[in-house]
Amino acid sequence: MSADNQLDNKSQAWSALFSEPMSELVKRYTASVFFDQRLWKADIQGSLAHAEMLAAQGILNAEDHAAIQRGMAQITSEIEAGQFEWKLDLEDVHLNIEARLTTLIGIAGKRLHTGRSRNDQVATDVRLWLRDEIDAIGALLQALQLAMVEVTEQNAEVILPGFTHLQVAQPVAFGHHLLAYVEMFARDAERLADARRRVNRLPLGAAALAGTSYPLDRERVARTLGMEGVCQNSLDAVSDRDFAIEFSSAAALVMVHISRLSEELILWMSQSFGFIDLADRFCTGSSIMPQKKNPDVPELARGKTGRVVGHLMGLITLMKGQPLAYNKDNQEDKEPLFDTVDTLKDTLRIFAEMMGGLTVKPEAMERAALKGYATATDLADYLVKKGLAFRDAHEIVAHAVKTAIATGLDLSQLPLAELQKFDGRIEADVFEVLSLRGSLNARNILGGTAPAQVRAQVARHRARLAAAAAH
Repeated sequence: MSADNQLDNKSQAWSALFSEPMSELVKRYTASVFFDQRLWKADIQGSLAHAEMLAAQGILNAEDHAAIQRGMAQITSEIEAGQFEWKLDLEDVHLNIEARLTTLIGIAGKRLHTGRSRNDQVATDVRLWLRDEIDAIGALLQALQLAMVEVTEQNAEVILPGFTHLQVAQPVAFGHHLLAYVEMFARDAERLADARRRVNRLPLGAAALAGTSYPLDRERVARTLGMEGVCQNSLDAVSDRDFAIEFSSAAALVMVHISRLSEELILWMSQSFGFIDLADRFCTGSSIMPQKKNPDVPELARGKTGRVVGHLMGLITLMKGQPLAYNKDNQEDKEPLFDTVDTLKDTLRIFAEMMGGLTVKPEAMERAALKGYATATDLADYLVKKGLAFRDAHEIVAHAVKTAIATGLDLSQLPLAELQKFDGRIEADVFEVLSLRGSLNARNILGGTAPAQVRAQVARHRARLAAAAAH
């Protein structure tokens, strides 16, 4: 997408220079219209803002400006009705729309391209399109967070074995565990909102690479389009794809968080854990084993994460060897960017619904928490409060756990006399400390897993999400 001459409605924009037509093979190899046509709305939006500025600057007369507005309105109707004919010979979304405009309104359609190139035009289109997609993704992230907050609120008291190294470590509230993902998705939303500011800058008016001799008012166009600023260097304006890479990086990180959640859902749903169940509509069966219920949605999301991360690597590699300014390589930025957006939106939408239909199995979670001596640290803390140094308490508890393992009992099931053999300062109140519920309630500090803290975090997240939705 690099030509900057006015369009000849019968052929390519540069046809007067060439002595032979482009081969059919090259047409198909270089064309982008069959995937970049999704930019049509942004292309028309940018063209109308450009035309309005040209008219205000006296570069375009009022009659031509009115004709362009009228023609673009008709093209919009044709595309929305599925009646617009996209032509391979016209290569891309920009030339297709401009050719149709010229057919509809004549010479005024050719005047629209004054003071711009397809280089700055496509950069503007992608930024406008991506800005709207970021807004849509932000709303989907909010919906997913809200779904998880609601499940959290219902399960603030449910005890889950917390793991490190996939070994039972300490008891946590199931709701507290889910809120860890809410925090991740909240950071994702912040990153995307921050990236949006850099996406939302105007390249239009940079023309092919050097700017233009026409007295354009680029700031006016930026204001019309609701953009936060103007790209200040014409070379950078047309060749930069940092904004696409930055978005793809943020999107890849969202998918990494989705993948981590998916891995847990898959484990928790397995017969070995049995902590949760997913609604049937998010699962499939086996063609040979009638007892199977497979968590296909989280498994596929885990796989699609690799796809999105791959797109990020592709975009970075695409840019690494390009000299200034625009190069045809940049046509290859769109398909990975489009697929990243589509994959992320579809994934967030389905996960918000799936998490809302999660079935939690508290009894299975609590049984698992009792198997791994999850309150051992609580016993060490109990001894520290009795005056021992933590390292000494740690050693004493390790011996107690060893004995409990040998007898097949949990620490809370050992008789008081047995526990006192390890340290005489242990008294009857130790059994409250050794209970799963006591362990949970004891961690009543900011960021802790106590149900009171979980409920406080639920209230904070609800307020934050309500404020974001209102904004």
